[in-house]
This record gives sequence, structure tokens and C-alpha cells, in this order.
Amino acid sequence: MRQFAFHLHALGKGWEGRVFGWPAAYSPRMRRRPPGSKMTFTPAEFWIGESGIWFYSLMWEKGGRVDPVEFVDDRGIVR
Repeated sequence: MRQFAFHLHALGKGWEGRVFGWPAAYSPRMRRRPPGSKMTFTPAEFWIGESGIWFYSLMWEKGGRVDPVEFVDDRGIVR
């Protein structure tokens, strides 16, 4: 997933679709400030999954040249 997300990030274009049967999307960085945020830009973001089942995201919170913040929610997976 990381390789796919980094590929989309390198292209810098928005994308939405399905990967391995899961909904997924990539949004590039935007210059405008997110509503209600102290951030000076809207960071690039990649996500895949369904909230409450399994979800993975990467967010380039500190800019596009710094490693993104990674988040995994796998509480809905039975081990």
C-alpha cells in the first residue's frame, strides 16, 4: 500500500477507486487552509478501507518532502 500511495503522491493528481476490493483515494496537497484548522495548507492524503472494519491512511502533514504520518485501524479484524 505504501508503494502505491507514494506513486500517487509522486504524480500529484487526485485519484479515487478500489484497491484489493477496498475503496481508496488520494488527495494532493492544496494551498488553502483546512476549515477550523491552524494548518496553513491542506495536506496530501491517501486512505484505503472502511472505517470500523479496517482502515489505513497516510497524511503528509509536514509537507510533501517529509515522511507522512501513518495510521492503521484494524480493530475490526478478528485474530
